[in-house]
Amino acid sequence: MTSPHLPQHPGTPAGTPAAKDPWALPDVSGLVVGVIGGTGPQGMGLAYRLARAGQKVIVGSRAAERALAAAEEIGLGVEGADNAETARRSDVVIVAVPWEGHGDTLTALRAELSGKLVVDCVNPLGFDKKGAYALRPEEGSAAEQAAALLPDSRVTAAFHHLSAVLLKDPGIEAIDTDVMVLGEVRADVETVQALVGRITGMRGVYAGRLRGAHQVESLVANLISVNRRYQAHAGLRLTDV
Repeated sequence: MTSPHLPQHPGTPAGTPAAKDPWALPDVSGLVVGVIGGTGPQGMGLAYRLARAGQKVIVGSRAAERALAAAEEIGLGVEGADNAETARRSDVVIVAVPWEGHGDTLTALRAELSGKLVVDCVNPLGFDKKGAYALRPEEGSAAEQAAALLPDSRVTAAFHHLSAVLLKDPGIEAIDTDVMVLGEVRADVETVQALVGRITGMRGVYAGRLRGAHQVESLVANLISVNRRYQAHAGLRLTDV
């Protein structure tokens, strides 16, 4: 996904390189994407959408047989394996496990995720009679917990605000939403943005460093309230970008 290069600012001295076009994103079509937690609703939905876009996808689970069953259900050339093999075989690993198992899962996969680009999409939430509410992990956010537990991985955060119902529905051609992407390294963020853009209707937008992940993760509680009130599957659009 590219757009015309940004013009050089009139006050820029001659010979100074023009600012990089923020929409000039890399070709990620050859990357293998693994989904840890790929047998859950969100994980399966992301695996389906990426595979439908032509991405090579492996779904992972603690039990290989569950992953194989999920891969067969998704089709589109998706493969299934246990979490460790999924991490080893993938270039990019999406973490879509329940919050309750987030820390233990990543700790167990530290070696396999070494050197990998990890995309954390976990939302720490609690529920009571008033509805959903955000939890604040000791590290600040799920993404920051992932970065602390995976010191040899390149951790980003994305895919927080997507409806699993819409992701898994084969009758829906395009999912009209923006995806906020956070990370410390521009090249890693752009890789994730490009993966987002492979899914019809979606756009990946840089939204800051990992220290801002708590606000992004927390917004899911508000979207749950929106969806319950209006019987919807609300997403987000960022204007004037």
